Amino acid sequence: MSTLTSSASENGLHFTSERWNNFDPTPWLKKWSLEADWVGLRMISEISQSRTVRNEKPEAIKWNLEEGLLIEVMKNGHIGYAGTSSQTPDGLNSAFQAALVVTRLSSKWKVANLPLSVRPNSEGSYHTPIEWKLDRWSLAQMTDFLMAACKAMKVGPEISQTLAEVTLTSTRSRYASSLGNAIDQSFLFTTMNFQATAQDGTETQRRSANGPVSRCFQGGLEWLNAEALIEKCAVIGQEALQLLKAENCPTGSRDTIIAPDQMYLQIHESIGHPLELDRILGDERNYAGWSFVKPTDFGNLQYGSPLMNVTFDPAVPGEFATYNFDDCGNPSKREYLIKDGKLLRGLGSLESQHRSKLPGVANFRTASWNRAPIDRMANINVEAGTTKLAEMISNMEKGIYIEANVSWSIDDYRDKFQFGCEFGRLIENGKLTKVVKNPNYRGRTLDFWRSLAAVGTQDEWEIYGSPFCGKGEPSQVIRVGHGSPPCLFKNLEVFGG
Repeated sequence: MSTLTSSASENGLHFTSERWNNFDPTPWLKKWSLEADWVGLRMISEISQSRTVRNEKPEAIKWNLEEGLLIEVMKNGHIGYAGTSSQTPDGLNSAFQAALVVTRLSSKWKVANLPLSVRPNSEGSYHTPIEWKLDRWSLAQMTDFLMAACKAMKVGPEISQTLAEVTLTSTRSRYASSLGNAIDQSFLFTTMNFQATAQDGTETQRRSANGPVSRCFQGGLEWLNAEALIEKCAVIGQEALQLLKAENCPTGSRDTIIAPDQMYLQIHESIGHPLELDRILGDERNYAGWSFVKPTDFGNLQYGSPLMNVTFDPAVPGEFATYNFDDCGNPSKREYLIKDGKLLRGLGSLESQHRSKLPGVANFRTASWNRAPIDRMANINVEAGTTKLAEMISNMEKGIYIEANVSWSIDDYRDKFQFGCEFGRLIENGKLTKVVKNPNYRGRTLDFWRSLAAVGTQDEWEIYGSPFCGKGEPSQVIRVGHGSPPCLFKNLEVFGG
């Protein structure tokens, strides 16, 4: 792996790499296809730069480059892989021979006889639409902004720590195969994180823009609205102080409104992971568990209330996992995973669809050039409903409104779960009242989604994401996106402390 970490230029933020741009895979594919039934090449180059400021002082400046090529070989219905960062003939041939050997040896224990149709013959491109390029700001401008954000969060002496960080990433993926595939996709990612920690004696409370995961967008610096973010940081600081003085969340059964920044993780853990077909097939069993969902559930299981509509949608502007093709060249399109509460399809690539005989989506994704693609989430969204947040609150006699995740736990079957959040407000007689700290809730996946009683409107719908979704052996960390409006759930078990 080619990985570099160093200080960036004083003059700006640079996101270009020319190393693989002129590489022509055609002669290599023609040569190697004589020894295999099919050969694919995936070239990935990724440049990432991050800036961190803590307590108004610059703390870290990092620049990272990863680029290389993954060779995929199909022989007798089985696929093997090998990666290389070398462009020399010896390096490329060595990687191909390694992939061929792996394929031949492991084919004795193959779980399915794969047809060539699991690698579609497709051509096309995708490039993240942007308004402001990532190098529009200089390093000094970025650092000044982060220092101003920390200063805005420092609203009182009880604020013991402030943190502001931004990561900007440029990724290019080129895919070609002996079938004639020619796909070129490039992505720009903007990730940001702002946190204020308040302390009074032994009591410590943290308030952030959206919990432990960063606010993530696909796009340029247009997503980094400095003025609006600094205003948000001032609110974060004030809310951290409110939490210091707040009572613990009460314990008991309450109607609960969950904000989009917590719905993000609820979607991820109790919809996204359980619907991955390779997990249902048992591929993840020894590492990250499997799923309560059975193959016979698709088309039959009432996953949630009739208000529950969930889509796989890799075409939402600005959402973190938007693309036109997955990593085997399968064209992506919007699909309902759950409609009117009924489970319709899983998150399974063409390989998993062939193995399971179940409907899936274009979600065969890799984390880097040295990882084989597997079934991964992308943009998984709860579709908007018809009930305004204000209406949910006004119709509630006794409830709670919960924001921003702190902790999560879910069992190996993605069934029983518990989530802890940063910030809560009680709802009493149709009004938001006092702030409560440490709001937590627990439940079981199907009971939880079947208790869905109201879904917010499109103008209240928000997108969140994470660059840190882990899965697979060897481990792969990938980017995912989730969108949702505020949602009301009846009689959740909530507790504090």
